[in-house]
Amino acid sequence: MRTHLLGRRPYAETEAAMRAFTRGRTADTDDELWLVEHDPVFTQGIAGREQHVLHAGDIPVVRTDRGGQVTYHGPGQVVAYPLLDLRRRGYFVKEYVYRLEQAVIDLLAELGLTGHRVRSAPGVYLRLADPTSHAVLQPDVADPLRGLGKVAALGIKVSSHCTYHGVALNVAMDLEPFTRIDPCGYKGLATVDLAMLGVRCTWNDAAHRLAASLARHLG
Repeated sequence: MRTHLLGRRPYAETEAAMRAFTRGRTADTDDELWLVEHDPVFTQGIAGREQHVLHAGDIPVVRTDRGGQVTYHGPGQVVAYPLLDLRRRGYFVKEYVYRLEQAVIDLLAELGLTGHRVRSAPGVYLRLADPTSHAVLQPDVADPLRGLGKVAALGIKVSSHCTYHGVALNVAMDLEPFTRIDPCGYKGLATVDLAMLGVRCTWNDAAHRLAASLARHLG
């Protein structure tokens, strides 16, 4: 898997490049991993509901063909786009999602934080009261996201067994735009980044760490 740290790129330009790369793939095309930092943008999933965009203000809303609802990308966030041939790698979409999440969970563990999965809510979450706790998560039946903050959002697209879009990790960013939406379609969901959890990490450092973790889990 070839890794490319692309730095700051407009979202629309990057999405168009992912589509073109995927359309032009052959059975011999090497898999790639792109790591990007985007200008401020809200992206809406293919089945995204308009009511989850509460007040976009001056931030553009872009409709995409990935799964999931609305999320925000902006400076201080590492967005990883694995462009993989799943058939060649030998696993299906459900396992692919698991591997993406585990890569983030392992990265958080390196930084002293404990990431969690929540059934039916893809992404990686932390306990707001104690983000270092290793206790098994016991979700509230009525509100499984109560007491949790989302640190990484997931949205993927698979076309002819090949993936694009990916996972976004909040490193050190302005979190205010998340209050303008229902993040990933969940009203009132808290969104956190590494900085507010006490982790001082540059974008480049986080990108390299995430790339290494994804390479381990997607190989």
